[in-house]
Amino acid sequence: MAGTRAAIRYAKAVLSLALSEKKADKVNNDMILIADTIAQNKDLADMLGNSVVKSEAKKGALLAIFPKLNTISNGLFDVLIANKRIDILNEVAQQYTILFDEQNGKQIATVTTAVALTKDLEKKVLAKVKALTSKEVQLESIVDESILGGFILRVGDKQFDASISNKLNKLKREFTLN
Repeated sequence: MAGTRAAIRYAKAVLSLALSEKKADKVNNDMILIADTIAQNKDLADMLGNSVVKSEAKKGALLAIFPKLNTISNGLFDVLIANKRIDILNEVAQQYTILFDEQNGKQIATVTTAVALTKDLEKKVLAKVKALTSKEVQLESIVDESILGGFILRVGDKQFDASISNKLNKLKREFTLN
């Protein structure tokens, strides 16, 4: 939790600097690349989180892996290393992308269903979410059979749980209270 709050603060600072220098799009592309690379490479994530590996080695590895990053993105490496927080680089990159999308009126909606969404149902969900938020929405679909049926819709920090497992849990709580 504390790492996430710190990541948000760093991401806000980087976004503010990138916006003032009119390089927010380029930095966003860098942050997407960084987040994807760290997520796909367990060795890199382990190395960044390893306190035995010296900061200079971590910085050297990052500069070798990402040779064509924007100066703002490279500056982030320096700041995180100086503050001994390079282990949260992946979270900072992810948070930057979220903040960048919010800045540009885009939002991600996550729909969890027991079975895969059909294209028709996906269009209906997108239309409903767009009507509720009045923002451009990107739909992310997750299949989780444990919800049994129905759906769970999460947009930003709001969640609407219309899953059968949630309804069964509510009934269970009602019966145990009486």
